[in-house]
Amino acid sequence: MSDWPDGWTDDDQPRNRDRYGRGSGSARPESARVMPHVPRQPQPRHPRQAEPTRGPVYDSGYSDGQVYRGAAGRTAQPPPGPPHDPCADDGFRDDPRPPRTRNWRRRIGFTALGLVVVLLVTSVATYFWADSKLRREVDLASVEDRPTAGKGTNYLIVGSDSREGLSEEEQQELHTGSTEGQRTDTIMLLHVGDNGNTMVSFPRDSWITIPEFTGSVSGNRIPPQERKLNAAYSIEGPELLVRTIEHNTGLRIDHYAEIGFGGFANVVDALGGVEMCFDEPIQDDNSGADFEAGCHQLNGAESLAFNRQRYQEAMGDLGRTQNQQEFLGTLADQAASPSTLLNPFRLFPTMNASLDSLIVDKDMSLWDLRGMFWGMRGAERMNIPVADPGYETSEGSAVLWDDGQVEQLMAQLKNDEEVTVGRE
Repeated sequence: MSDWPDGWTDDDQPRNRDRYGRGSGSARPESARVMPHVPRQPQPRHPRQAEPTRGPVYDSGYSDGQVYRGAAGRTAQPPPGPPHDPCADDGFRDDPRPPRTRNWRRRIGFTALGLVVVLLVTSVATYFWADSKLRREVDLASVEDRPTAGKGTNYLIVGSDSREGLSEEEQQELHTGSTEGQRTDTIMLLHVGDNGNTMVSFPRDSWITIPEFTGSVSGNRIPPQERKLNAAYSIEGPELLVRTIEHNTGLRIDHYAEIGFGGFANVVDALGGVEMCFDEPIQDDNSGADFEAGCHQLNGAESLAFNRQRYQEAMGDLGRTQNQQEFLGTLADQAASPSTLLNPFRLFPTMNASLDSLIVDKDMSLWDLRGMFWGMRGAERMNIPVADPGYETSEGSAVLWDDGQVEQLMAQLKNDEEVTVGRE
C-alpha cells in the first residue's frame, strides 16, 4: 500500500520531498529538534553559602527551562532555592555590613550623669546634716548700742576654758584643772574683706571699759566698770563680751564663734594632729606643755597645752596670743588641704567634731562658717597695739592699749582699707 496520494509515485515527489512537517506532504512525523534556550542569570549566592558539590551531570532526558552544563567534568548549576525569609533564623546575617560598635560616648554620658546626681544628693544631705548640728546659741540681737556696720565681715573667735562634757580623768589629761565658772583663754577678731584678711588678738588681760549692760540671764542692769577684758565673759557670757569689744573698738561684730577645751582637742584629733615647729624647747607645768626644739605632730591634748602655755616670760600674754594665731592658721590650712577635703574618713570626723564643739550666733550659716575658716588661712596676724604690757591695776598687772594706734587700726578695718598700723 502506497502512502502517497492517488496518482503519485516515488519518482513524482516534490524536489524537497525529504522535508517534513508543516506544509509537507509527507505523513512521516518530524524527528526531535533541539530548541534554543536563553541562559538565565545566575542567582547571587549568600557570602556564607557553601559552594555546591561538583559531580557528574544527570540528564533526565527533558528540559524544564533550567540551564545545565553538559560537558563531561563540568558541573551543573543547582536550581535556586526559595526566596529568603527575613524572619527565619538560618544562622546567617541578612545585613552583610559589620555589626555596629557600642556607643561608648552614651555610656560615659549616663555614667557621668549618675555621678553628678549622687554627688548632688550627697551634698544636699551633708548640708542639712551639718546645719542641724550647728549650735546657734548666742543672740547678738540682744547686744545694746551697736555701732554701724562697716565693709567686710567681722568674726569674733573665742576659746573658752569650758570643761563641758569632760570627765575628771579627761580634765587631768588635758591639764584643765577644776576651776568653777568660765573664762576666755583666746579672744580674736578676724576681719575678712576685699583688701585682705586680718587677724587681731586681744590679750585677755587687756585693761578696758566694760559698758553698762542688761544681763540676759539675771535681768539686772550691770553698771560700767574698768576691768580686765576676761571679766566681761565671766559676768554675762558671749553677749557682754561682744558688747565690750564693740564699745572699745567701734567695730560691729557680724558673727561669733566659740569652742571649749574638750572640743578643741577633739577637732585636732579628728584631723590627725597638727604639725608645729619650735625653735627652742617649751616647758610649762601649768598647761602640761613639754616639747623639745624641732617639729612635732601635736595631738589634741598637746595642742591644747601649747596654746595655753606662757613660756615666753618677756612677752607674757602677748606671746601666747601670737602662738595661738600661728596654731589656728596652721590648723585652718591643714583642714582645707586636699588630703582632708578629698578623704571622707578624715573630712566627716573633723566636721562632726567641729560642729559638736562650736557655739555660734543665731544668724551664722554654714556658708559664714566656711568663710571664717577660709579667712584664717593666710590672714595677716597681729596683736592689738599696746602702750604698756605691764600696766599695774587694782587687779594686778594688765595690758594697756595704745588708744591712738587702736583707733587708726579700727578705722582701716571698718572701711576695709589696707592695714598699715603695726607695719611701719
